[in-house]
Amino acid sequence: MSAQEDRWVSSFSFLLFCAVSIPVLGSAGLLQELSPHEYFSGLQASKASLAYFSHTVSPGAQPFLEQIENSVEALHDYGISVVKVKCPKEDVSRYCGKENALRKAYLFRGNVLIREFPTDALFDVNSIVANVLFALLFNEVKYVETPTDLQNIENALKGKSNMVFAYVPATGTAEHRAVMEVAFVYGTVHQFVLTTEATLLKDTGSKEPDVSSAQLLFCHCQQAVDLAQPCRRTPLEQDLTVLNIHRHLKLMGAPLVTEVAEDPEKVSTVHLQLGLPLVFILSQKETYEADRRTAEFLAWKLLGKAGVAILSRDRVNLNILRRTNVALKTPDEGVPIKYLVLEDTEEVITLVEDKSKVKQIQENEDEDEEDEDEKENDNQDIQDDQVVEAVSRDKKRELPLDQILTLTEETFHSAMVEAAQTVVLFYASWEAVSLAVLQSYTEVADHLKGTQGILLSRVNCWDWPGVCTMENVTQFPTIKIYKKGEQPITYSGMLGTEELTSFIVLSQVSCPLKLATIDEAERYLRGELPSELSSYHHSSVLGVFSTATSKVREAFTEAGSILSGHVTTGMYFEDDVLALSSSQSVEGIALSKQSAQDIVEMIRYELLDLFPEITVQNLPHYLQLGKPFLILFSDGDIGQTESKEMLTLAKGRSQQAFVSCWLNLKNTPVGRGVLKAYFATIPSLPALVWVNLHAGGQVFKFPSEQSITEMNILSWLEKLKAGLEIPSSTLSEEVWKPPLPAYDFLQMMEAAGPEFTLHTSSHQEDRQEQQQLQGSEEKATIREELIEQVGVKAGKAQGPGRDLRGTAPRLAGREKQARRHSEL
Repeated sequence: MSAQEDRWVSSFSFLLFCAVSIPVLGSAGLLQELSPHEYFSGLQASKASLAYFSHTVSPGAQPFLEQIENSVEALHDYGISVVKVKCPKEDVSRYCGKENALRKAYLFRGNVLIREFPTDALFDVNSIVANVLFALLFNEVKYVETPTDLQNIENALKGKSNMVFAYVPATGTAEHRAVMEVAFVYGTVHQFVLTTEATLLKDTGSKEPDVSSAQLLFCHCQQAVDLAQPCRRTPLEQDLTVLNIHRHLKLMGAPLVTEVAEDPEKVSTVHLQLGLPLVFILSQKETYEADRRTAEFLAWKLLGKAGVAILSRDRVNLNILRRTNVALKTPDEGVPIKYLVLEDTEEVITLVEDKSKVKQIQENEDEDEEDEDEKENDNQDIQDDQVVEAVSRDKKRELPLDQILTLTEETFHSAMVEAAQTVVLFYASWEAVSLAVLQSYTEVADHLKGTQGILLSRVNCWDWPGVCTMENVTQFPTIKIYKKGEQPITYSGMLGTEELTSFIVLSQVSCPLKLATIDEAERYLRGELPSELSSYHHSSVLGVFSTATSKVREAFTEAGSILSGHVTTGMYFEDDVLALSSSQSVEGIALSKQSAQDIVEMIRYELLDLFPEITVQNLPHYLQLGKPFLILFSDGDIGQTESKEMLTLAKGRSQQAFVSCWLNLKNTPVGRGVLKAYFATIPSLPALVWVNLHAGGQVFKFPSEQSITEMNILSWLEKLKAGLEIPSSTLSEEVWKPPLPAYDFLQMMEAAGPEFTLHTSSHQEDRQEQQQLQGSEEKATIREELIEQVGVKAGKAQGPGRDLRGTAPRLAGREKQARRHSEL
């Protein structure tokens, strides 16, 4: 080795030696050796010191002195000096004179003796630091031995401060030291309580506590305003070290639920900084209160394990699926946020506790979508429930629900007074017909966008059955219209976009409309009144009465109320009614019957077309007449000649006996299936068919070689009446029923499993809780559980929801029902 290399090695060795030796020299320098006079004369009032008095060091005291020297630096961090006092041989004072005094260490604050320790109790650094701090922090750390002592401290803290309760199997351990060191920092913020009694650990609520291990509980007494309400307890599930306890207290001091109004990627909370995940509950304005309670419930369950934030879709533009209701952000850098669709809070808890579940849930969602796609492709030819098929096919299409207000139990009644007319769709988010109607409902909202005085809203009865029960909703879907000061109107018509839009618009007008002058009556018949409907095509019925027809007027008024939404009605009565009724622009009909129901039936009949085009929408109206059908099937529009002849036939004397109509197969493709049911194969078109669905079900086909004229048809009908024609087929008399029984919605709701925890009203929950408290033998346990549930919002008697409603409908539940219904 060269001389230069040797100098490098020597220099390196010297530096290394210094680095290792500096702490040792520093510790030795902190241990002072003083005479009794020097020690007592140098004591300062606010300073604490640990002193050991000795004449000479005996071999038995040598291990103790070594530990005292090792603890010098640790105690110096807390402003405590360590002094070795050399007693002269002739000194026989209190601390130097007695033999037993020389086997003790003394803790002073100023010149006041705080405590004396047997040297065998200070056996290592942990025991020295723990016992010294424990003696100094006698106000900050209370030692308890009985449950009564613990309960008294807890009661004194309720509504004021929180408590940190620590159990250690013995004092002087590393865990005891960790608790004392943290108490030195947080003792003015929280009340610390220490015990070595295992019975107290059992009384804190632990089912099977491990009394051989130290444990720490954070007790949320500040939120317990009632003395009968126990403090919530959040255990520290890690080992009791200074770092873990400090971390736990930081988490307990963080907001229970964080409000987020920015991109989740930019959010940073205490939880993320301390290496814990952050769970986002995605919400919206209409469901905020319910989602807030769900977030708080979840936050209590995950306290110390993960943070919970509530993110409003209305304030942050997220490019995610609308049905997504949960997001998970991990503290790992570079890992993207996971957006998920979950059913309840138990899934979120499992997700946090088992990180592998995140990937598994996403894989399951992908597999479910692939399975559904394959199943849809396989079953397209055999699926005969067209509604379920259509909803299943379109399930991935996001519905534009921005124009429809989502109502909950909290917002329902206030929404009824926000607009002059509030339309409410009551539906079940998993049920196929409800979802099909929801699609039409969004189209209605688009048509009525910007219309003054109309508010479109929806209530998911699967989430809020209490609201639907209170509003007497017994089937799904149901549409009701609410007006201020009036009874709600239930819509009973077709659920298509056009029909529903017409009903909502016509319902704006109070019927019957009172007309004061003959000019108003004439304008009403021309469609100029009411003005809000002047640009909208609709049918109008005007009742004209003399002043002596009071009973008929009352019946007509009631009939107008029944027909509200389907047709507008007006009423005019003055001396000049005859002039109005004789006008050529009006077709007058005498009111021979004076009951409201008879007037309703008469108006509905008069509004029917003489020669209508039969569609799926209007077929029920004509079936209600109970008459035979004379149907002209056509593959497109019918010719002018056939139309003229059929209309002439319908206007004749025989028109009262049957319904003359036509069916365009291009507009109503289901007509092809009807023809196949009649003739096995589709005949040449146009085809004129007579069928009596209400008597015998016989089907007759007009001879194709004859031209369709009024005379030929009447002659053919005479032959039918005389029994001279042979029917082409006879329909079965079997009652037409659905392939499967209808859903028993109430029974399905009552039997809902944990993943479908329903939201009932607060009154119902109060009754259920009272029954549980009266019927249970373990009343105290149940009371504690109930108190913990409502502890999120003190004084509010409504338990938090455990389902993840948010902005996402219960699609998973709906898909399960759809799959079960696919056997149709």
